[in-house]
Amino acid sequence: MTKEYSAKRLPKLAGPAAWDEILGPRTPNPALDGDRSCDFAIVGAGFAGLYAARRLAQLNPGARIVLLDAGCIGKGSAGRNSGFMIDLPHELTSSNYAGTDEGSDSSLIALNRWGIGYAREAVVEYGIDPNYFDPVGKVNGAAAEASHAQNLSYAKHLESLGEPYELLDEKGMFELTGSHYYRSGLYTPGTVMLQPAGYVRGLARGLAPLVDIYENTPVTGFRREGSAWHISTPRGRISASKIILANNGHIESFGFKRGRLMHIMLFACMTEELGPKALAKLGGRSRWGVTPSDPMGTTMRRIDTGQGGNRIITRTCAEFRPDMESTEHGMRRATEVMRGKFDARFPNLSEVKMAYVWSGHLCLSKNSVSVTGEIDDGIFAACCQNGLGAMRGTLTGICAAELASGVSSPVTTFFAREPEPTRLPPEPIAAIGANAVIRWKEWLARKE
Repeated sequence: MTKEYSAKRLPKLAGPAAWDEILGPRTPNPALDGDRSCDFAIVGAGFAGLYAARRLAQLNPGARIVLLDAGCIGKGSAGRNSGFMIDLPHELTSSNYAGTDEGSDSSLIALNRWGIGYAREAVVEYGIDPNYFDPVGKVNGAAAEASHAQNLSYAKHLESLGEPYELLDEKGMFELTGSHYYRSGLYTPGTVMLQPAGYVRGLARGLAPLVDIYENTPVTGFRREGSAWHISTPRGRISASKIILANNGHIESFGFKRGRLMHIMLFACMTEELGPKALAKLGGRSRWGVTPSDPMGTTMRRIDTGQGGNRIITRTCAEFRPDMESTEHGMRRATEVMRGKFDARFPNLSEVKMAYVWSGHLCLSKNSVSVTGEIDDGIFAACCQNGLGAMRGTLTGICAAELASGVSSPVTTFFAREPEPTRLPPEPIAAIGANAVIRWKEWLARKE
C-alpha cells in the first residue's frame, strides 16, 4: 500500500522578521527547479534543520543531503526567536521554570551544555560573527513581590543542583537595564544570547559546501514509492532514502501527532535605532537579556551595533491558534500591550518608536515533550520545541540525524525516554480553554 502525506497548510507568519531585517539584505539560495535524488532530505531550515544537516554531514561523509525551506533562512520562526540559548531548566508550564525533579534537571542541564558546546564549535568552524553567539548569561527579572518570591524559589532549586547564580537587587537591575521597574533579578551565567537571524544565516553559509540548500521551496507532500520517498514541491521533486521533518508544529500539517500539539502565537516588537539622546537617557549596559520570573510575563532584550543596532526588543502576549496563524486583532492587541510594557519600563523613552512588530509560532505539548524518533519507515522527526527553539531545536535536530544514521548517543537516549505528547481535548474546547487559561495567567503576571 502506498503511503502518502499531504500538507494541510503552509507556514504563514505576520509582520517582518526584525532580526533579519536589521542585518540588511541577503541573497537567498535558489528554489528547487526540477527533479533530483539524495540520501537525506530535511524539511525546514531553522535551528533543528540546520543542525540536523550538520550532524548528517559529520556522520555520513560524501552523502547527498538536501535541505528545503518554505521561505528564506532567517525570516521564518528561527529569525523571530528571542535568541536565548538556555542551559538551565526552563519549563514554561511551571511556576518558576524548574523541572520535575533534581535528577531530570541535572540530566537536562548536561545535555543542554553539550548542545551549546556543539553550537560553539559550529561558530568557530563556519566563522560566524561572535556577536551573534554571545555567552553572557541572562537574568530572570521580577517586578512584583510574588515574582521576587519565584526568583528566590528558583534560586533554592539551583542551590540544590549546585548551580551558580547571583541575586540582583533593584539597584543592580537598574545598573544593568537602565530601568527602575524591576524589584530584583536572578542572574545565571550559562545562557548564550544569539542574534538569531545572523546565527542561522551563518550556519547556512557554513553548510553550503556540504548540503544542497533550497529556499522558497515549500514541501506540499511526500509519498512512498518502492524504497524511496518522493517529496513534492511547486517546481520539482526530491527522491530521498530518508526524510527528517524539522518543521516544528507544521509536522501536524502533514497529519502527524494530530490533536497532541499546542500551537501558540507569540508577539514581539523592536524599537527603531536608539540615537545619542535616547542612549544617554537610557544608561545601563549595551547588551542584556531579561526573561520574566513568571513564565507568562514579558521578555526584554537590549542589543548593540554588533548585533544590528542599539535597540530594545519586547516580547509578550500569547494566543492559542490551532490554525497556526495570528489574527489582525491579535496583532493590534499585542502591539498595544507591548507598547504599554515598554513604556512602563522606560518612561523616559516615550518618544522612541517601534520599527518592527511581528508574530512567531511556538509548538508545545501538554506534557512538555518533543516529537522525535522514527515516525514512519525512513521518516524522522525533530519537532515540538516547547518554546525553546534555539536550544531544543539544536538537540532534536542532532537526535534526528543520529537516528537516521543508525547512531546512538546520550542525545538519542534522552529523547527516547520521553513519552508521547499528551492528547488534547477536542476543538473548539481546546482553543477556548487554552486561551482562557492564557488570559488568566497573563493577568496574574501583568506586572512582569
